[in-house]
Parts: sequence; C-alpha cells; structure tokens
Amino acid sequence: LPGSPGLTFLRVSIGAMMPDDDLPKLSTNQKALKINLDPMFYGTFAEIGAGQEVARWFFKVGAAAGTISKSISAYDMAVSDAIYGRSKRYVSRERLQGMLDHEHTLNLERLQPTRRDSTAFFAFANTVAARNYQGTNECHGWMGVKFQAHPRDNDSQIIIHVRMLDRENDLQQETLGIVGVNLLYAAFFLHHKPELILESLLDNLTTDRIEVDMIEFSGIEFRYVDNRVMSLKLVQLGLSGAAMFGPSGEVLQPSEMLRKRPILVERGSFRPVTKVNIDMIKSARERFVAELGTDQVVELMEITMRNLLVEGKIDLTDFLARADVLAAAGKTVLISDYFEYYRLAAYLVRYTSQPIAVTMGAASLEDLFKEQYYAGLEGGILEAFGRLFTKDLRIYVYPLKDPVTGQLSTVENIRMPGDLHSLYCHLVERGRIKQLDNFDESVLHIFSRDVLKRIKAEDSSWETMVPPEIAAVIKQRRFFGYRDTETSDANLAR
Repeated sequence: LPGSPGLTFLRVSIGAMMPDDDLPKLSTNQKALKINLDPMFYGTFAEIGAGQEVARWFFKVGAAAGTISKSISAYDMAVSDAIYGRSKRYVSRERLQGMLDHEHTLNLERLQPTRRDSTAFFAFANTVAARNYQGTNECHGWMGVKFQAHPRDNDSQIIIHVRMLDRENDLQQETLGIVGVNLLYAAFFLHHKPELILESLLDNLTTDRIEVDMIEFSGIEFRYVDNRVMSLKLVQLGLSGAAMFGPSGEVLQPSEMLRKRPILVERGSFRPVTKVNIDMIKSARERFVAELGTDQVVELMEITMRNLLVEGKIDLTDFLARADVLAAAGKTVLISDYFEYYRLAAYLVRYTSQPIAVTMGAASLEDLFKEQYYAGLEGGILEAFGRLFTKDLRIYVYPLKDPVTGQLSTVENIRMPGDLHSLYCHLVERGRIKQLDNFDESVLHIFSRDVLKRIKAEDSSWETMVPPEIAAVIKQRRFFGYRDTETSDANLAR
C-alpha cells in the first residue's frame, strides 16, 4: 500500500543498486529507515541539548533495535564531566571529540568480542546550544560521527560545526535532527565520495535554516581527502559564507579561532605571496598592536571566491598552490564569498566584540569608493559604509608607488571622485582610515602579476621579489608554471 513500510523498503533497496549520482533524494524518514534496516551498522547516540532530536528519527521510523546499542544524553554539566572529563566549554569541539572517543571505545570493548566479524560500529555525538528562552544566545552546535565503514575496519571520522538560523527553538531542533540523519547516512553510504557528503548535508533543508561553516574528515576512509579543498567546497556550495584553515592545513572553526580577539585581515590573490604582501600585514600588525596595547591579534589572509574563479570555474591546483605558499609563510587562510567589504565586516563581527582592522593598498582603497559596487543597496555607498564602519573597524592603507614617477599614493594625497571626497575626508578625520608609515620602501615596486609573469618567462629575478621560503616552495613543487631550466636543459641534452 502507498506509504507502507514495505513500499519504503522496496524503494530504498532499489536505490541501493543504482549508481550514486543517479540516486533520488531520500526523505529523512527513508534515510533513517535504511540505516535501521541495514544489519551492519550498530552504535551509540550521545546527544547534549537540542541535538537529542537525531536519535528520535531512528526511534520514530521503527526497527531502531537494529541500529542503536545505546542512546544517552548527559544534559547536566556535572554528569557530562563525570562521563567525558572536564571541558572549558560544553558546546565545543573538545567536548564533541571526548564524547566520540569515549562512546566508540565503549562499543568496541563491549561488543567486538561477539560481533566484530559482522558489525561496523559507530558513535554519533553532538553538543548543541539552541535558542534559549530569552533568545539572547549564540545558536550553534558541534556534530560528528566516528565509525567503521566495514566490519573490523580502522576508524574514520567526520566532524561538522553548524549555525542554526531558524528563530524558534523547536524549528532549530527539527533542523538539527535532519542534519544529523543526513550526516550518518552520508558517512555510511557515501564515504567513498566526500564531495557528495557535503552536498547531502542539506538534503530536505535550505541554507535559510542552517549553515555548515566547518567540516573535517579524518581516518582510514578519508586518508586522501584534503580538508582545505573541502573547506573551499563548503563556500562554493553555499553551505557557508566563509571557511578557515591554518598553516598546517588544519580546519579551523571561526567562533573558536576568533572568539573575543582583535582581528586583522589582508585581502589578496596571493598568486604568489610577495614581499609586499608580507610587509603589508607586518606593518599593519605593528600599528594595530601599538594602538590596542595587546598582541593577541588574529591575522587572516583572505581570498574571495571571485579571486579564485577562472572563466567561471575554480582551478583546484591553483587554489592549493596559493594555500601552500601561504602555509609556507605561516599564515591562516580565510576563504570567503564576501566580495564587498561591508559583508566581510558583518561576518567577522559575529565572532568578536574586539576591534577589527583591514589592511589594503592605496589602489584598493580607491576601489572601495566606487559607487557601482553598491548599486544593489537601497542606500548605496552610504548604507554600505554605515555597515562597514558600525563597529570599531579601521582601515590601514599601504602606499602605492608609481613605477614611472616614483610618487607615492597615500591617504594624504588620494582624491576621491566628486562629493565622495568629503565622505573620504570625514572617515580619515575620524581615524577610520589610516596611513601606514612603517613600511619597507624597498619592496614597493613588487606586484604579484609581475612576479607571475617572470616565473612563467623563466626570469630568475622573481626569486628576489618573494620571501625565501616562498621561493623554495614554488621551485620544489613547480607552482605557477615554474620550470627548472637547468633540469630541462639537461633533459634536452640527453
């Protein structure tokens, strides 16, 4: 009969035989039931807060005894500490990892002796802060699954961080339940295609309801996954407006990285990183630290999606080359879909109440005052600047040297078009736009596009225009069209 469990099972069984790309999108009920009816997967649900909704789906659809070895909610902090150990924050990655490790270890200890040849064990966990009664808290959560893809397999793991955008608590809980089912289904049936895992997280949802701003794959099934590429895909797919990773390629969660700290951002193409890029962030940091009286500043090198697109597509090789040279410089990378600076500022203000600084060249400052960029706003450039400078945000301007005359373009001698010059002067007088005077004048002749041309033309002078560690990485890995002329000549001679 239509809607009967038998019909649902028939559809799921047929779907299991189809190629992954041709699979119809299953409902949340169908996904939960397929997992329950699969005799291989068996494990624990450990949920704190609003995330308790995930286990409910598996009980609701029936046959949960085939999947759930234990469902637990250590809601009280003292109880949670007694089970998983103390944690600085209860809604945190640290707490989530403790839950996953503890519950998965217990499953293996208790159940492997009798079921190891036929069962793939898992532990699903989340720790979530949904909307409180007063409606004043940050609505977010950590969710993850540690699992065996096959019986007797080594462990694999997926961790995500989500922001709930619904305004009502019950809707946030519903959303979390759906995301949790999607994550488990993807881990069990799509682990061989990580990109499909990303796409499937929003099945039966929209980006109006939830944002996934961090994902990390680890373990045996994901040993070839580059989490930097997965971070990029999050932004590309619209799952998040931005993603962040550190110098070692580790995925970072913005709220934990930026929480209550001053932030300094430099935007660029970084193709490649030059001595000017390094001097700009160094000069801005020195000024920022001196003004704030603290050295706890987070530096971000930001690349916008628009900077990564070539003929409407992203070249992953080129992206990873930029990521690697930034890593060689020890920098943290922010990939964002915020072309307009006021949107970037709004994103950063989510995570900190401390001052924010943006450093840019004089040419970029002139671009900032071009009104065509704000045609989509009812209030035009005034509305955009109202959003940009609402908080304690300042812009540090790095000078531009004219290659012909040698004249420097600075905050003092730049003239903005028409009436905008009065607005510009007002922002300068208020200290929102400041000139950097602690720069290295010997590097002002360097431009990334010129360095790139010299690399491709096999002109070795490019090596003097980038930091030594950057030159070494470019040569070693043959980035940006670099060719080793000595090796090439020796090969030709043979």
